[in-house]
Amino acid sequence: MTHPKPERTIEIADEQSAWDVDPEPLRRAVELVLEGASVRRAEVSVALVDDEAMREMNRRYLEHDYATDVLSFVLERSADRVDGQIVVSVDTARAEAAGWGWTPADELLLYVIHGALHLVGHDDAKADEREAMRRREKEVLAQFGLEPRWKQAAPSGRRDREERES
Repeated sequence: MTHPKPERTIEIADEQSAWDVDPEPLRRAVELVLEGASVRRAEVSVALVDDEAMREMNRRYLEHDYATDVLSFVLERSADRVDGQIVVSVDTARAEAAGWGWTPADELLLYVIHGALHLVGHDDAKADEREAMRRREKEVLAQFGLEPRWKQAAPSGRRDREERES
């Protein structure tokens, strides 16, 4: 029995000018997350923004008056379909990357993976859910030859990162 080809549209909107970002790894990361969650149909947009735009979105939608690394907005979610938007800050990725021992592009990739996992239903509010989400982040990063530089794959939010391994 053959399965119909997945119908997924993933758009990358580069709305910042700080640095040139290769959209293909980001697109592939979203595909891997969708595939791993058995999502057959999806429309996902990924917006690359600066900290100023991110702060405004965080304030408008979550009432948090600060820039953050990633926001995810689910527009529709069912058993085999996800529509949503991921917004990531390239400024934050660039500022945080060196402290974690990898490139800004790698950090940005983590943010997109984290955001995509939220779109497919993962959460990091409770410890057990956070652990499952971290494991999945680590699995997707491994597809790019990357291994997190901390004890567990961390959320994109710096506030929750685990201690580094010695």
